[in-house]
Amino acid sequence: MQEWDVIIVGAGIAGLTCAEELCFKKLNVLVVEAAETPGGRIATDDHDGFLLDRGFQVLLTSYPETRRRLDYTQLNLCRFEPGALIWRDGEFHRFTDPWRRPKRLVSTALSPVATLSDKLRVAKFRRSVTSPDLEQLYERPETTTIEMLQQRGFSSTIIERFFRPFLGGVFLDHELQTSSRLCEFVFRMFSTGDAAIPAAGMRSIPQQLADRLPPGALRLNSPVNSVGKGMVELASGERLAAKQVVVATEAPAAARLIGQPSAGEPLAGEANRVACLYFAADKPPVKEPILVLNGEGQGPVNNLCVPSQVAVGYAPRGQSLISVTALEWDNLDDLQAAVLEQLHGWFGQAVDSWRHLRTYPIEYALPRQTPPALSPVQKSPRTTNGVHTCGDYCDTASINGAMASGRLTAEAVAGEMG
Repeated sequence: MQEWDVIIVGAGIAGLTCAEELCFKKLNVLVVEAAETPGGRIATDDHDGFLLDRGFQVLLTSYPETRRRLDYTQLNLCRFEPGALIWRDGEFHRFTDPWRRPKRLVSTALSPVATLSDKLRVAKFRRSVTSPDLEQLYERPETTTIEMLQQRGFSSTIIERFFRPFLGGVFLDHELQTSSRLCEFVFRMFSTGDAAIPAAGMRSIPQQLADRLPPGALRLNSPVNSVGKGMVELASGERLAAKQVVVATEAPAAARLIGQPSAGEPLAGEANRVACLYFAADKPPVKEPILVLNGEGQGPVNNLCVPSQVAVGYAPRGQSLISVTALEWDNLDDLQAAVLEQLHGWFGQAVDSWRHLRTYPIEYALPRQTPPALSPVQKSPRTTNGVHTCGDYCDTASINGAMASGRLTAEAVAGEMG
């Protein structure tokens, strides 16, 4: 029986990062993945000439892990306009980052989305998260996002019109119960870089990592039945041997494969869900590459964007792709009708001609990180029943967190192997 130095279960961002680090250290690595493509929760489908990311996702270009690991030029990143259009009281209001778009300073200053005091507090908030080192930011007291915003003195006006739909869409958490540490980290990333998507879809990110692995190091369409110390058994019955095993799946799948960690180190399994609806239109409802937020707090729509206005390859020539994010729903058929009805109030009769392409209901969209989930932010690499684990639930729930966890686990595994 062939024995590898390390077998990694799961070819998501964490697993691929872990594999690349170990291969760089000259170890013989095998990654086994159940799906037919690498990427885990980051995937893109081709649909009648449209590129449909499985859930609206972006890459924040300031992520420290992605900046040093990904080739942004090769990804051909296409950037969103910093800021948002916010629907409120029957019209759209612009709320732009004036530090990167100084020409928008006047329109932002006059925006009814927030009071003047709130806008000054945003400047103070921005300065407080961008000035210290990241390690210092991670050591601040942890509370919920909503409590942190209230403690900073933000009014209910800006919380309900901007922070709740914006951060709620980032965390998939309308109640803003997510850790304040994740909020401050994310706000730092948005303040110092761009939100972007690769020209060929979000799938380009894991594919770039997978392409760097040696030939034969990635085995797709290979679901795993069980793992143990030094052993991985595939659903086909084939048994694979390794000196070390890493499980880089979502937390619930990891718990099923290896069992829960010892007392005091629970393996987080709860997640926030999302539904992403895609529509095609002859004309874009918004001509800018900008995020549109629901500032009224009513209806199923949390946010909307037109990906084809950001990256033209997301839609066939002469067509527009519209992405709508909903955080709460009961019945998907009712959800589609309710979304269209709400957007008819925003964009008028043009919505009647939109064509529904696909709806993605994603139950495990983002690990739920409520306090004290990020105390500390970066977890020491874990070993349970002789098997290592990594994933974004072990760090910030983000692409950056997945990569950081994969790298730290690789360093721990390599260290154990001397």
